[in-house]
Amino acid sequence: MPAHELSTLELAPRHLQLVQALLRQHTPGAEVWAYGSRVTGGAQACSDLDLVLRQPGALDQTVPGWASLVGALQDSLLPISVDVHQWSQLPPAFQRNIEAGYVVLQP
Repeated sequence: MPAHELSTLELAPRHLQLVQALLRQHTPGAEVWAYGSRVTGGAQACSDLDLVLRQPGALDQTVPGWASLVGALQDSLLPISVDVHQWSQLPPAFQRNIEAGYVVLQP
C-alpha cells in the first residue's frame, strides 16, 4: 500500500491542524487516511478533503465517533467540505482505489 508523505497533502497547515484536532477528539482510536485529489495532485482551492476511517484490528467494523466527527467538521471553520467514509462500508474496489494513494492523518 503506497502511503504518501504527509507533506504531499494539499491542505493549508492550519486546516490540517484543525482536522487532526477534531480527529483526536471524536475518533481517537481510528486510523484515518486522506485520499483523492488533495493527495494525488490536481486539487483546486475549493476541492473537498476525502477521509476514510479504519478500525485497527477490525477493518470490518464501524468506527465509534464517526457521526460526531462528521457534525464537528460541518460546524468547523474549515473553508472546504470534508467527506468522511468508513472503510468497513466501502466496496472492495473502492478500497483498492484508496490503497493506491493515501496519506495517514492519524495512525
